Amino acid sequence: MDAIKKFREERTQCIESLEKDSNFSALSDSWTKEACDRNYQYNFDWLGRPIIQFPSDIVAMQELIWSVKPDLIIETGIAHGGSLILSASMMALLDIKSGTYEPQKRKVVGIDIDIREHNRRVIETHPMFYLIDMIEGSSIEPSVIEQVIKIASEHRSVMIFLDSMHTHDHVFSELNAYAPLVSKGSYCVVFDTVVERFPKGYYPDRPWDVGNNPQSAVDSWMEGRDDFIVDTSISSKLQVTSNPGGYLKRIG
Repeated sequence: MDAIKKFREERTQCIESLEKDSNFSALSDSWTKEACDRNYQYNFDWLGRPIIQFPSDIVAMQELIWSVKPDLIIETGIAHGGSLILSASMMALLDIKSGTYEPQKRKVVGIDIDIREHNRRVIETHPMFYLIDMIEGSSIEPSVIEQVIKIASEHRSVMIFLDSMHTHDHVFSELNAYAPLVSKGSYCVVFDTVVERFPKGYYPDRPWDVGNNPQSAVDSWMEGRDDFIVDTSISSKLQVTSNPGGYLKRIG
């Protein structure tokens, strides 16, 4: 057997084993909460910009982008811009790999209701900014959705990252607006589904909680659908993730 194929088969078996390992999953969930208690996910940068994610989720985003090779990534939630820069840097690498490097061929669109001036200034002067467009406004505002749909119509392969307001209704509305833009074989990643696994009242100063969060929105939105599946293999291999059950793959 080809050595690379053998390695990948062994890795698949390992991931399948992890998916069934309830003891290890419980340890991982416990560590994840302890890490969030300490704001561990705030400790990392991507090419100089803070990216408020677990390193494991950053690796997963890199894997998905490299595998799917989208020419448009739409992100809701910008914050310090680290995720935008990650996506843009991967887009730049994809163009180089294709041997037909064409600036503006690929695009990352970031949406945020409040792009703070100090963040905007640094993002706009970053070397990766030539691949980025930013839209200020609510991600569920009809005029914003209309802009994004128009942009998406000009691209072939679309990926979505939803990481703005984490209430059930907001995420559900984002899924209705943006998930239909996802190309077959690509992903809509819903961030912070882990909220559902934390104790009730864990976020006393936020409007989301157990039963009212990205996971509850995913559960409701996925009911009766046959065009998306939850790619459980990603959460299983990561174990430590902010997005368990949030990696949605379009299959139809």
